[in-house]
Amino acid sequence: MKSINKIIILLLLLVAIAGCDQNFLDRPSQSQIAANNFYQTTTDIRLATASLYGGASWWQWHQAPFLNVGDVLSGNGRIGYYTDGIQLFTRTITGSNGIMIAAWTGLYNEIAQCNATITGIQQNAPSTVSATDKNAAIAEARFMRGVAYFNLAVTWGAVPIIEDNSALIKNPLLNRNIVSDVYKFVANDLTFAAQNLPTTDVAGRVTTWSAQGMLSKVYLTMAGLDQNGDGMRNQAYLDSAKLYAGNVCKNSGIELFASYYNLFSPKYNDVPENLFALQWKAGTGYGGGNTLNNYAPSTDIMPYKGGAWQRINPTIDLYALYTPQDSIRRKATMMLNGDYYPELNAAGGGYKSTGQCMKKHIIGNEVDNSSPLMDLWSSPEHDAILRLADVYLIYAEAILGNNASTTDADALLYFNKVRARAGVDPVASLDIDVIYRERRIELAYEGQYWTDLVRLSYYNPQKAIDILNNQQRITFSYDPDTAVATPTPAGTDGGPMTVLPATISSFSMPLPASEVTSDPKLADAPVPYYK
Repeated sequence: MKSINKIIILLLLLVAIAGCDQNFLDRPSQSQIAANNFYQTTTDIRLATASLYGGASWWQWHQAPFLNVGDVLSGNGRIGYYTDGIQLFTRTITGSNGIMIAAWTGLYNEIAQCNATITGIQQNAPSTVSATDKNAAIAEARFMRGVAYFNLAVTWGAVPIIEDNSALIKNPLLNRNIVSDVYKFVANDLTFAAQNLPTTDVAGRVTTWSAQGMLSKVYLTMAGLDQNGDGMRNQAYLDSAKLYAGNVCKNSGIELFASYYNLFSPKYNDVPENLFALQWKAGTGYGGGNTLNNYAPSTDIMPYKGGAWQRINPTIDLYALYTPQDSIRRKATMMLNGDYYPELNAAGGGYKSTGQCMKKHIIGNEVDNSSPLMDLWSSPEHDAILRLADVYLIYAEAILGNNASTTDADALLYFNKVRARAGVDPVASLDIDVIYRERRIELAYEGQYWTDLVRLSYYNPQKAIDILNNQQRITFSYDPDTAVATPTPAGTDGGPMTVLPATISSFSMPLPASEVTSDPKLADAPVPYYK
């Protein structure tokens, strides 16, 4: 894996170029055009920022860490026969864990490309390009950089902040920066994005509503920092989270997509609910595409009948949250033995599940998706990193704030919109347990639950620890005739594993050993970024 300084030195020699004339996803080689003769028109800078939405720059983080950290580490799923994944599931993570190294490398890869794009626009765009267009493009890059740093902060806490690639050449040994400054940096990037992105754009491009939605999540997370661990949060940050989330809820004009099930089909890529989705294209091959369809349970529903070697099995802890009424979200999220999916392997009569497996992101083969270029390394699904439903639930949590419960009309209105779309009854009162349960169900296998637990650990560490330690982190069998789920017994494939008890240190990952070797200063105490 490349260390941070190697990534950035490499990217100084490349330009972030991507095509969007006829197709937002037609990305030519990044090395085709030199920076000093590019960025000359609004079209040029739009081409440059398009490359920040997917492809190679996001691939390493998305390929394994996205779901393994978000849903396996958090207890929603389990992967077997994969040492690095088992480490996450059992909380035995080492500095040599390949998933975590890929997360670190991949997120800094995206950051380096964002930095290069920002610098290219600032140094090379002529006065004939309007300030509005320049700032909008820089805002796209700062949005992406903010999202990347947010994920770094959630995963590792204190990490190095890099906003000038060239400075790293002069001083390649970096200290980590204190976690509050990392979040402040994220908030600054997203605030600039919120102020300079348009209210509307072509499908797939981020807007001010995307940035304000992410800001609400960041401020909600920041509200727990530097508190006493007594369950109380910083009210000013809660108010900021409520302000930005409420603005998206009430003023964006965006509504929840009608069908929860269809949200995860490529036929409905980039619906307005998806405030930020990674943009993937079929036929890109290894290292630049969406690989989530590889978690499929059968080659019958894989492109050209290949792949499907590693599925994510749901835990009984997650399954137990779904009531019989909540069947729409359950079937869209996880397959159970006997479930029938007519849209998967449709030409072969559909697919009937013979076991338990993640369903989200499993979209079928090339015929199902009318995508002959689709292969096992490039699913055409544009999977969402931020959805409007997420912001609705953030709004409800920000309103709840430091109260034990709330019957606030706005909180209930938007919380129950999420439930109504799923076909489940509304609730009359909210507390943190009700909100976290709803978030876990609504956003399962979207990489979000670990972020929720880390947010909780900042201000109520014992509650977060207890949630992890009280989980049934075990797979299960399911009898479709009796609708009974039975935990997998010990001594059998998928049976109980020895899981280390969670402590407060469980919410911050060990630094990648290869990075510390390249930069020993990473092992030092973190330092402030803002003087």
